[in-house]
Formats: sequence, C-alpha cells, structure tokens
Amino acid sequence: MVKFLKSNKVVVLLNGRYAGRKAVIVKNFDDGTSGRQYGHALVAGIATYPRKVIKKHSVKKQEKRSKVKAFIKVVNYNHLMPTRYNLEVDLKATVTADVTENATKKEAALKEVKKLFEERFKTGKNRWFFTKLRF
Repeated sequence: MVKFLKSNKVVVLLNGRYAGRKAVIVKNFDDGTSGRQYGHALVAGIATYPRKVIKKHSVKKQEKRSKVKAFIKVVNYNHLMPTRYNLEVDLKATVTADVTENATKKEAALKEVKKLFEERFKTGKNRWFFTKLRF
C-alpha cells in the first residue's frame, strides 16, 4: 500500500475538539509506538483562523484580525482526512514527539508554530490552508 500520510501534508481533523480544523503532519508513525499501538501522526494546526481584513480597518485592527492560534496534537490516522495540499513549513525542529508530554516545551513549541503560521499567512502563500472550512 502506498504511504500518502507524509510530513508536510495538510489534513483535516475529523473528531474531537479540533474537528473540521486544518493541520499539517509533522511526523507520522505508521506502525505505531509502544504507547500507541496504532498508526498515528503528530500534527500542528490552526485552532483559530485569521479573520477577514479590509482596507478601511486601522493597522492595529488589521494586526489583531491577522492573528492565528495554533495547536499541537497526536492523532489517530482514523481521525484524519488527507487533502491534496502540502505546506512547506519546517516544523520538525520545533515540534518533536516529546513536546506533547512536557507542558513548558509544548508552550514554547506552540509560540514558535504560531509565529511560523502567521509569517506564512502574511506572505500570502497557501491561502487555502488559512481559510476556515465552510460546512
């Protein structure tokens, strides 16, 4: 069988708190681990999408509306829906497997992911990734 759930693949989460949210696979575990004996992936995604900005908004309001809130989570493959898109953002250095267990490491990683996502959003690349799913 072909492995299509690879790093940098954009997925949509199907279950849980972040259902319907878009995320990027950071690391995949096809055969599982000793703690989770099923195929799963470490994902980083968008918890709060940036809002619409128009010209007449003040600079302060534009900045506020362009904010992104990120999340990091380990998700079973059954709860992921892959898309045709890839997001070329290097998250491997900041988001590692041990980040989910340690609260302080997770906090630092979330700030870094948020910064990378906002930077990517402001450059105008990957527009689809930063739009909310309408369903």
